[in-house]
Amino acid sequence: MNTRFLGIAELSATPSVAVVVDVMRAYTVAAWAFARGAERIVLAGSLDETLALKGRHPDWVALKDGAPAPGFDAVNSPALLRSRDLGGRTVVQKTTAGTVGALAVKDASLVLCAGFVVAEATARLLRERGCDDATFVVTGEDGRAEEDLACAQYIARRAGGEAVDAAPYLRRAGDSRAAAELAEGVREGAHPDDVALCLELDRFPFAMVATPEDHLMVLRPHTAR
Repeated sequence: MNTRFLGIAELSATPSVAVVVDVMRAYTVAAWAFARGAERIVLAGSLDETLALKGRHPDWVALKDGAPAPGFDAVNSPALLRSRDLGGRTVVQKTTAGTVGALAVKDASLVLCAGFVVAEATARLLRERGCDDATFVVTGEDGRAEEDLACAQYIARRAGGEAVDAAPYLRRAGDSRAAAELAEGVREGAHPDDVALCLELDRFPFAMVATPEDHLMVLRPHTAR
């Protein structure tokens, strides 16, 4: 498989296949939302759009980065979301990097959103679709986030059919700046268990596919064969 690892700002053209990686925490949170029963996740372009969608659909769950805020139902923390009942609900998610990355490649023929918790399912779907070329969007820190790059490189190798020891990749993620900031409480809207939950390899059996629906970018779980 031909692979590229690019930050959001480095995307000069729309790739055919894009894997958008945000380990800490957008796509770990998204995976947990689906595990807690969410039907779909709308990836919003701004906080104002999130609140506008919530205003039109009061039963939708509005989720954002940072501290709790009026109008929002949840924050971008897997630990704080894992006990929520989201059965059949639509979640609207806006984060600093993850959702931005997905919207930047919304015109790609295949858009997958990923973290370590869905790594193998993501790689399996890439193999299933016969993807010979993929762009991995490293969303954090302008493309330099070590946890996102490590996860992207791991998925790329698994998608190519290699037998890979995940431990070094998880260790890189665990030693990242994002992990340290979460562990030290620098980031608002966090829980002490967030880092550990973000480093759970293959916790969930599904990949996450984003497609346009009614002028929105919508993420849904997909279980590869």
